[in-house]
Amino acid sequence: MNILKLPKVIEKTGLSRASIYAFVKEGKFPKPISLGLRSVGWVEVEITQWIEEKMNSRMGSMS
Repeated sequence: MNILKLPKVIEKTGLSRASIYAFVKEGKFPKPISLGLRSVGWVEVEITQWIEEKMNSRMGSMS
């Protein structure tokens, strides 16, 4: 299981830091896991699944 830090999540999704945390708060983005006192990360598989869901919903709306 790979853990991504925020800069990699931003790079992979194209979202800003503020957007990521807003989506997390709304329950629309995977929650980060605590890695220490002031460190969090995201499970890479969850981020990949989120991206795939976005792509699939887009493809569904194009039909």
